[in-house]
Order: sequence, then C-alpha cells, then structure tokens
Amino acid sequence: MKIARSVMPALVPALLLAIGVPGSSRAQDPPDRVGRLSFIGGDVSFRPGGEDEWTAATLNYPLTTGDELWAEAGARAEITLGSAAIRLARSTAAGFLTLDDQMTQIRLSQGSLQVRLRDFADDETFEIDTPNGAVRLLQTGSYRVDVDARGYATTLTVREGRAELTAAGSSLSVQDDEAATVYDIDSPSYDMRTPRPADEWERWAALRDRRLDDSPSARYVSRDMPGYEDLDDNGDWHQTPEYGAVWVPRHVVAGWSPYRNGHWAWIEPWGWTWIDDAPWGFAPYHYGRWVYMGRGWAWVPGHFVARPVYAPALVVFVGGSSWNVSIGLGGGVGWFPLGPDEVYVPVYHVSDRYVRRINNAPVNITLADMTNVRYRNRTSPGGVTVVTRETFVGARPVGRSLIVVPRDKMNRAPVVGTAAPFAPTRESVAHQGGRPVGRPPEVVTTRRVVVRTAPPPQRVPFTTRERMLQAHPGRPLDDATLTTLREGTPTKERPIYRPATRGEGPELKPSRGGLPEAHPANGEPGNRGRRQGERPQPEPRPPVEPRQPADRVSPPPLPTPPRLPAEQPGPAKPPAPPPQDRGRHPQPEQRPPVTPATPEDHKPAEPPAKPPKDDRGHQPQPEQRPPAAATPEQPKAAEPPAPPPKNEKGWRRSVPKPPQDSSSGNPR
Repeated sequence: MKIARSVMPALVPALLLAIGVPGSSRAQDPPDRVGRLSFIGGDVSFRPGGEDEWTAATLNYPLTTGDELWAEAGARAEITLGSAAIRLARSTAAGFLTLDDQMTQIRLSQGSLQVRLRDFADDETFEIDTPNGAVRLLQTGSYRVDVDARGYATTLTVREGRAELTAAGSSLSVQDDEAATVYDIDSPSYDMRTPRPADEWERWAALRDRRLDDSPSARYVSRDMPGYEDLDDNGDWHQTPEYGAVWVPRHVVAGWSPYRNGHWAWIEPWGWTWIDDAPWGFAPYHYGRWVYMGRGWAWVPGHFVARPVYAPALVVFVGGSSWNVSIGLGGGVGWFPLGPDEVYVPVYHVSDRYVRRINNAPVNITLADMTNVRYRNRTSPGGVTVVTRETFVGARPVGRSLIVVPRDKMNRAPVVGTAAPFAPTRESVAHQGGRPVGRPPEVVTTRRVVVRTAPPPQRVPFTTRERMLQAHPGRPLDDATLTTLREGTPTKERPIYRPATRGEGPELKPSRGGLPEAHPANGEPGNRGRRQGERPQPEPRPPVEPRQPADRVSPPPLPTPPRLPAEQPGPAKPPAPPPQDRGRHPQPEQRPPVTPATPEDHKPAEPPAKPPKDDRGHQPQPEQRPPAAATPEQPKAAEPPAPPPKNEKGWRRSVPKPPQDSSSGNPR
C-alpha cells in the first residue's frame, strides 16, 4: 500500500501526457461532490440546468448546479449530499442554485424541505432561498422550511441546531425548538412561535435519518459517500487479503456484470455519466473499483477517504471506426470496469492534483506499462458490455440492447479512453421516455427568491453548446469556451432571485410585541461548523412573551428510533414581569395563532391583523403605546399573593394546564 501511494504522484502526470488528456494545474476542477436522487415516491419531475423541458426523475441521478425537481401532489423525494439529507414534500418545487465543494444553495419557490445536517465544516455554507427570505443553516441539526402556495409566507422550523432567516437587510436567529415566519414581500414582517409537532412526513424523514445513522457500511466507507446506506440490505461485506474489505451484491442474476443494468446520460461538466437502475447502484459506480473474484464480481472501495471525489463512471471504453465496421452495425461502443490497480484519467478538463485525488485506490503499474496497459477486467467473464451508438446516446436501457461480440473481435478492439467517442444529443441530456410528465405552474418556476449569496450564471442551453460538442465528440466544453458562448449568445435569464439587502423597501418589523429583535445582516453569522454531538452556543436574547405549556407537544414516537425519556423536561417558562415599573407583555391567547405551512395543507398562513393607518399612512407601533393602568387585581399597597406550590420538577404553574385533545395534541 505504501509503495503504491509513493508511485502515484509521479505516475499520473506522465499518464496524462501519454494518453493526451487535458490535465493542467491551471484547469478549473469540477466539484468533488454531487447530490444523489436517493428516493422517489410518486410522480417527481426533473429539469436539467439551462433547459426548458421537464422529464421524469430517475433514481440515482447525480444532481448539480442548475438542476430542478418538482414533486407532484402525493409525491416525495430525497437527495443525499455528503453528510446532508434533503427531503421534498408533496407539491414542492426546489433546485440547486449552487452546488460545489463549499456551497450548497437551494431555491425553494413552493412547498416544504426537511434538511438533516450530520456534519458541517467551518468553510461550508448551506443556504435555502425562498420568496420571503434567505435561510442560512449554521450548525448540524434538523431543519424544516415551508413556503405557502402563494409565496406569501415562509416558515423556518428548527428542531435541533441554529439558523438565520434574512429578509430586507435584517436577520432573525432561530434556535432549538423555535419557528419563525416571515410574511409578505413588499412590507415584510415576522413572528416567532413554538413549532408544531412533527407530522407524518417529518416522521418518515426521521426514519430515513435513523437508517443513515445505523448503517453498518459506514464502518467501511465514508459517510460523505452518497449511497453507502443502500449497500446494507443489498449485499455483504467480506475481508480479503489482497484488497481489504470488499462488497458483494446479493440477488443478482446468473452472469450479472457491473455497468450493464442502466443507461448513459450527458451531465456537464463531467460528460458521459452512468445511471444505474439498482436501488444500491450509486456508490459502487462512482467510487472505488470492481474485480472478478472466484464466481462473481465484488466492489473494492479502496482505502478510507473522509471526502471521496465523485467520478461519472469508472470504466474504460473500447471501439473505433475499424471495430465498428467489423461488428457490422454501423457504429457501436463497448466498456468494462476499471480494476483496483488501474488509473482513471478524466477526459473533462481537470488539474493534475484532481487526478491524484480521484485515484485513491492503490496503483501498482510502472511507467513502462502506460502505453500498453493490460486491464484485468477486459478478459473477465462478462466484463465487456457492447451496445449500438443509438442505444448509447439515446439514453436507452443498456440491458435490453446488448450485442454479443465474438471474443477474438473483442480482443482486437482498441482502447479509446475513459469516455465514449460520441457527441451527445438532446435525448442524452433530457430523456423524455415517451410519456408526459408533470411540471410546476409557471408562476412557481418564475417566482423570485431572496438570496444572501449571488449564484453563478445559469448553465448555457444545450442547443447553444451542441455544435461545439460535435467538434470534439465525448469531451465536455471547458470554462473559457462556455464563457464565450454565454457572452456571444444571450440567453433568456429567468428572474429567479433578488438580494436580501433592504434597498429602498421597508425594513423587517415584528408583527407583534414581545418578539426578539432582528439584527442587521452584516458579515458572517457566528457559531458555524458545529460537529455532531456538540451543543450550540446560545445567543443572548431579549425577553419573549410567555408561552403556554400546552403549545409544546412532543412528536409522536417513531417505530424504529427509541422514544425520548418521559422525564425530560421542556424549556421552563420565563418568569412574568413584576407589576411595578414595567409594561405588561401581550398574552399569546390575545393574538391569532400562526401555524406554518405543511405538506398536507399549503394554504397561505394569514398574518396577524394590523392596526388601521392614520391620515399620514403610518401604523402605530405597539411599543409606542402608554403603559397600561394598574388593575384592581394588582393594588399597589397589597402584598403579592403567595406563589403556587412547586411540582416534583421544581416548576411553578401560574395557570392550570388546559386539557388536551388526544387526536390533534391541541388544547380543547
């Protein structure tokens, strides 16, 4: 292992020159990570970045900057992204404004998102942009963001962690077991309440979280490798003397081979990308290597890497014009998986350092072997898969269109590199599949969101890139070419975002008294990068109006996770202000309750009633009213009544707890 790692730095630059791949220390590398579409329930649609057509979403599809998803009524979806999991509820429109190694920026124009952050580094940013405000997640934890169907109200619920909600140049800090709602766009106001109990969708998300947390496969690969949790139920881990831990899939047919049950798609900036049909078919096809052992195939993840680098497909292609003629089909291509000791050299534009990092598997070849590499899987049983050009570029299922090629002709096929020598078509980018799919309403797709970080320019449409891609079949365009195309061919920029600064509009104001004050949204928020298990540092807060104990209801227990102990107390009520020299805080029951939007009910939440304006068009502020006069119940000369007795927790109750409705959890 040590010898292999020492050979690696000297090996890769020479290999780049030998094969002619555009490796350069000045190249702008693609992101190390992507988002995996790991669950689809119901009708979920997908639109690639820069395109207008919507297609049916595909399991295991790699999502990147510009990609959008739409979950129809009754549908839900999940995206796993490193140590984060993102869930979409029904009637939800969301997409990635930015997705790179440090920034995750999601556009939520309608519906509900649930986000679980298990790990969060100091240099990472996680932002969810909505029509009413921009949400920054600051620590590990569990979060929910709801946007009503009109785009009138956004509610941030923090189950655990800390976040900021920014609008009109001001930010609200929201911590454990708090919910904040921002109303309106032109005259924004905010409210803060105790969050509602978790609904069925959040309980489903909690079960998915427990599945990630308890996965045995996390002992062999990094939790930042998307899809590791799906290896548990679909295969077995074995220790081998030559490769260490290997994973062998279960329930595969006789003669099964990797990279055979799925299809190819064109996804930039990587180019030709393998999309596997198996529920576990992500991690073994974008990380590690495959090897034929004994009577079947095994996946070798290689030595442990905390943050592995994503690859579109770890294969070698064979073919060429002379081989195409020999099979008599007017054009075809074949491929086989790379073995544990074989180097992957991308055809997309990368630096030498990127090539070293993406090849974390041991490399045991010498410089003399580079011009005549003997790939072990090329001669393994069922190692090479062959299809026609039409099947390949048309994103058609490979398993239904296999071509049987005699072994002598297969052995004479020249190696063409790590990408097929074909230019993509529109079907390669957005495969329609021959059936209509749902799409969000036009008012939702064009709805602007508030951003704290300006996203990159939108992706150049495929129709603009197609001619240049045909000039270099199989190779994506570099950044300089894309910039030239973007400048020379104006695209229809959708008005999808506006800055979170105040500008000329009104400032963000509380909708009632007794709420924490918003602070200017200047600089970076503190307490970032908390790791799993660390407690957040609380912020100093002004007094908030008391909340009734009946508002705090524990979520229903989950089938798999253990129930929280019943003896854990909730947050204590803040003491009531003394009657002397203080104004009385408004009581919660004197205000109409505000409830966040839920996947089951996306009706817009109505803001609290505003007082009438005076003849100058101004509204009186609650804090400007004179203090209330002393009431008969509080005579100045009388001694204060004795406090009520304490319970076994040491708490005092000033009012009896109202009875609960067992079906809804709300006071009767």
